Amino acid sequence: MASLADQLAALPAMSPAQLRAEWRRVYRAAPPRLTPDLLVRGIAYRLQERSHGGLPAGTARELDRAAKRLLRGDSVGALGDTRLKPGTRLVRHWNGTSYSVLVSGDGFIMDGRSFTSLSHVAEAITGAHWSGPRFFGVKASVSGPVGAAAASSARRVSAARAVAV
Repeated sequence: MASLADQLAALPAMSPAQLRAEWRRVYRAAPPRLTPDLLVRGIAYRLQERSHGGLPAGTARELDRAAKRLLRGDSVGALGDTRLKPGTRLVRHWNGTSYSVLVSGDGFIMDGRSFTSLSHVAEAITGAHWSGPRFFGVKASVSGPVGAAAASSARRVSAARAVAV
C-alpha cells in the first residue's frame, strides 16, 4: 500500500468520479454531494485519522454538542474545559514595564500581592478598568484561575469535524 504522503499527494489530481470512489473506499458509505475540493479534504482527513488516530472521545462529543447548538441557532460560546492551571505565568508589557502574574489555586499573584481576578490585576497595572483576560491576551472570560481560556469560532467548529485536513 502507498504511504500516507503518497495517498494525500494523489488526491488533488483525481477526477470527481475517482474522488467519489475513493470516498466510498475510505468511509464505506456513499459520498455526500460536495465539491471536489471538499471531497479531497474529507478523504484526506479520514486517511490521516486512520494513520495517526482520531479526535479524543471528549473532543468529538464537545464538537457534536457545538454542532447541535449551531443547528438550533444557539451561540457556541467557549468550548471545552481549557483552564488556566495553577503555576501558569502570564506576562504583559505595558508602558515600558514588564509585568508577570502567577496563576495560583485561588486567584492571581503579582509582585507578592494577591488578586481574585485578572481584571483586578489589569486595573492595578493600568489604573483603569480593563477586561483582564483581554489585557493579558486570554480571549474568553476568565474570572478566576478556573475560567475558560479560549473560544473557537462557530465556523471553525462546524467545519472541523467533517472536512479538516
